[in-house]
Amino acid sequence: MYSQIASNKRRTILLFVVIVALYALVGWALARVYGNQLFFVLAIVISLVQALISYYYADKIALFATGAKGPLRKSDAPEVYRAVENLSITAGVPMPAVYLISSPAFNAFATGRDPKHSSIAVTTGLAERLDKTELEGVIAHELSHVKNRDILVMTVVVVLIGALGILSNIFTRSLWWGGGRRDNNEGGGGNILAIVGIVLIILAPIIGMLVQLAVSRRREYLADASGALLTRYPEGLAKALEKISADKHPLETASSATAHLFIANPFKGSSISNLFSTHPPVKDRIRKLRAMIK
Repeated sequence: MYSQIASNKRRTILLFVVIVALYALVGWALARVYGNQLFFVLAIVISLVQALISYYYADKIALFATGAKGPLRKSDAPEVYRAVENLSITAGVPMPAVYLISSPAFNAFATGRDPKHSSIAVTTGLAERLDKTELEGVIAHELSHVKNRDILVMTVVVVLIGALGILSNIFTRSLWWGGGRRDNNEGGGGNILAIVGIVLIILAPIIGMLVQLAVSRRREYLADASGALLTRYPEGLAKALEKISADKHPLETASSATAHLFIANPFKGSSISNLFSTHPPVKDRIRKLRAMIK
């Protein structure tokens, strides 16, 4: 467990380096295409500001983006609040703030920069329709993300994916409407660099998505195992995952930037979304959980 926490800290630092590097590359590409080095300088400045915002405010951005309301008092959602409270004591971590997402979908996520600044959000559908052991299994899974310090890496990716997507969209629209500058003085070499820059900017969101996939799938298996050990009842989480998988309600407030945060893929009924899912197959997760019982 301690090695996993140390690994997550190293990956967090690496992720911030990736953020700065991606912005620098995009800034360089913009400078080549438009013939103005100011784009490169601005990209560096924006990347550093983005990193700070990601560290201190990405959790609030994620909660706002998913429509989570809170923090709740015990009287607002007694069963959810009590489960978070009791399992936090068992896990030996400060109790996260509790949020609710008004949706019939079955889902939940954890966010924050460390255990002292963490939050857990669950949908009303999940809170109302899972039994006690199933709800505890889900909460234990999310608390494992908090204890393992997965939450910072996963939350920072929300801002990274969203910002890269916006930047790429703005640039491609400007090209469509006739933006950009061709510097004939640079000859063929300059044109080649411009083409490379355009390709780089268009691929930036794809690079971000690959980062998103890389940080998510293995962490879900680890959180499943850690959560099952926390409740000492793997079957609770296994049954919860069965119900979550069978639920047909998509989470309307989820997006491609926030999908990896949730305990299960928030998009339903799309083969394309399943192909690029940030989560491992639910059947495989259930199989591994039930193997722990034997």
